[in-house]
Amino acid sequence: MEFRKLGSSDLEVSEISLGSWLTYGAGVEREHTEACTRAAFDAGINFFDTANVYGQGAAESAWGEVLKDFQRDSYILATKVFFQMSDDETDRGLSREQIHKQIDKSLERLQTDYVDLYQCHRPDPDTPIEETMEALTEVCRAGKAREIGFSEWTVEQVEASREVANTKDFVSSQPQYNMIWRAPEAELIPFCEQHGISQIVWSPLAQGVLTGKYKPGEGIPEDSRAASDQMNWAMDRYLQDDLLEAVQRLIPIAEEAGMSMVTMALAWCLRQENLASVIIGASRPEQVHQNAEAAGVELSQDTLDAIDEALEGVTVTEPTLANFVKEGVTHR
Repeated sequence: MEFRKLGSSDLEVSEISLGSWLTYGAGVEREHTEACTRAAFDAGINFFDTANVYGQGAAESAWGEVLKDFQRDSYILATKVFFQMSDDETDRGLSREQIHKQIDKSLERLQTDYVDLYQCHRPDPDTPIEETMEALTEVCRAGKAREIGFSEWTVEQVEASREVANTKDFVSSQPQYNMIWRAPEAELIPFCEQHGISQIVWSPLAQGVLTGKYKPGEGIPEDSRAASDQMNWAMDRYLQDDLLEAVQRLIPIAEEAGMSMVTMALAWCLRQENLASVIIGASRPEQVHQNAEAAGVELSQDTLDAIDEALEGVTVTEPTLANFVKEGVTHR
């Protein structure tokens, strides 16, 4: 396993990290959660990413049970706050009250005194940025979080956060990023490079599409992620025949490079110097080990050029705010 520094912080995170969306505590049995987590440690993974909304706290609780068997300083733990956490529609957002309430509940479920990284799961247009940054800083000063990050914020929103006096700066950004969805390259990544913020990317395999298992003109495998109702909003944008045909053109490129499609897709993301870690999901230990093989892999320029040629002209629609809000709703 290779490790990279997380932004301007002192945290060193593994290039491959284990996430828990739609898996641990909400769809995966306790024994499988533990098996995958132990496989991650065996593979050298030290970075674990979750959120309070995943399974409405179930994912955090599952990891709280499993991770208590490991020394706390042997891993980096990240969670998030923003989405609605109860039937009360006001029980969401990034207000001072909500941030302080949710960090305490997350720590209780995770059975730890602190998280290494506390992330704003989405921006909150209903709360002044000053209030949010002050509250996050208070959480850090109280020793409940070491560093702070954000997910799917715009450059303008991050700039506004940096203008709030006497508050912590973000050290991480968590965008969706993969061979097909490259939007962060335009503004976000260059901006973050200038300000000591690293990328921790989700969906590096385009919800599994970049494994090559989804074929154009064929039905969706019943045991696949795309078959889940919870995933429809995230998958539909990728399940287009022209896109799936382009992904099939990637298979011989991976074979020529002597690697699996998964390794090639993850290594493609990791070619970015500003990227600290790619978040992978797994329901079986062997998947964890397969994904971990991408750490330290460098793609040749010929391979990178071939990938660009295979995907030339392929586009996907941009995720909407409604999609992102639905992400929270599906975990209620």
